[in-house]
Amino acid sequence: MAPTTILALDQGTTSTRAILFDSSSKVVSSSSRPLRQIYPEAGWVEHDADAIFNDVITVIRDVLQQSPASFPSALGITNQRETVLVWDRQTGEPVANAIVWQDRRTAAHCHELRNSGVEAEITRKTGLLLDPYFSATKIAWILDNVEGGRQGAENGDLLAGTVDCWILWKLTGGRVHLTDATNASRTMLFDIHRGVWDENLLKIFNVPISLLPEVGDCQGQFGVTDGDLIGAEIPITGIAGDQQAAAYGQACLEPGSIKATFGTGCFVLANTGQVAAVSQNRLLTTVFTQVDGARRYALEGSLFMAGATIQWLRDNLGIIADASDTETLAAAADPNSGVYLVPAFQGLGAPHWDADARAVISGLSRAAGKAEIARAALEGVAFQTMDLMTAIEDDFARAGAVPPKLLRVDGGMARNNWFMQFLADMLDMPIERASQQEATALGAAFHAGLAIGLYKDEAQCAALWQSDQMFEPSMRASERAAKIECWARALAGARSNG
Repeated sequence: MAPTTILALDQGTTSTRAILFDSSSKVVSSSSRPLRQIYPEAGWVEHDADAIFNDVITVIRDVLQQSPASFPSALGITNQRETVLVWDRQTGEPVANAIVWQDRRTAAHCHELRNSGVEAEITRKTGLLLDPYFSATKIAWILDNVEGGRQGAENGDLLAGTVDCWILWKLTGGRVHLTDATNASRTMLFDIHRGVWDENLLKIFNVPISLLPEVGDCQGQFGVTDGDLIGAEIPITGIAGDQQAAAYGQACLEPGSIKATFGTGCFVLANTGQVAAVSQNRLLTTVFTQVDGARRYALEGSLFMAGATIQWLRDNLGIIADASDTETLAAAADPNSGVYLVPAFQGLGAPHWDADARAVISGLSRAAGKAEIARAALEGVAFQTMDLMTAIEDDFARAGAVPPKLLRVDGGMARNNWFMQFLADMLDMPIERASQQEATALGAAFHAGLAIGLYKDEAQCAALWQSDQMFEPSMRASERAAKIECWARALAGARSNG
């Protein structure tokens, strides 16, 4: 008898991958395809919606062909979150490219809304700050800028959703228009306390409710894949946004546990249990999981450019051929070069939230070369992560909770040992790297597997998590303080009011 397996689909910002896991969380087979970024104007980022789904079909078929004896018992979906699409209800054709979470085109709209005095209500209900990062203003932009968009929405001819919703709708042959609470909580239209689309938020952003999907749990019956599409009818039983899925896959299941995922961006998520903690440091309150209607929450901070900064070194500057080159270059660089890079290419995320900030390289001299710039890029991501962790620690202390003492990490940049050690030094905190680098997909697999009874409970899932390596801080306090001071000066130069 073939072993029970779970198929996880991880649709990210720069790639789409399918991974087949066995019941002990080991990878049986996998397939991945890169996703092209579209930059129509400065600060705009788009994806081809049809390309996303074509890649979904390709990677799923590939995995199924690799493992014909391991027919999956269920499928879990995880996805880039705030990225949003609008499509025709009848034809299934997207009315425009997907607008990616990094996109800043609606900054002016956010400024207008902020000046109108609605931000306090938005934050109270959604746990989010009024920023172009989230989906609501992106949906409104599509409706107002695509010919016939607003009228089509008012007539009920269009549907909208985050990427998970689009994939689910397409995989089920247009039969299921549904999202889960973690993705809904990132739209700026969802009341995270009541668990519903909020009527007044919809009015503020001018988004008709007829566009939006039903909101469900992270675990449940979400339909079955259309057999004509992938050659198999697989029950879809798990959905979660990528960062919540990564925390689930990292077994951050107890209040106070915390993880950082270094993908295209960096996302730090701290479990706060049943308490929707309110940040005093401009961090976000978000839904961590929803199961049987019961929600657990997290504090989150996001950096827009982590791995994307390394891509910039490769694709725009040409100073590396592969991301792994940065580890060798950083080790060879002059540690006292004074070069600092603030990777605010798409503005600054938490805790600064400055949509108009721009990237800065400071401290350049004739002696500086590609090694120093590569090292400064890695350091810049670490410094921004440090700013996030400092804010989270302060929020925990204000709430009378014990601040996190250990950070679990995953994602592409986490494979860089030099970067991991520098991060541990700047945080002055141990860093524990997961052996399962596919933590995001694993989290989706855990949700799907729990829904069908493959796993008895979360404790069984947590027991499957394995550590790869621990990085202990070793930098002198005086050196750390000096670097932080220099970082603060570079950061001020990148700010829109700097």
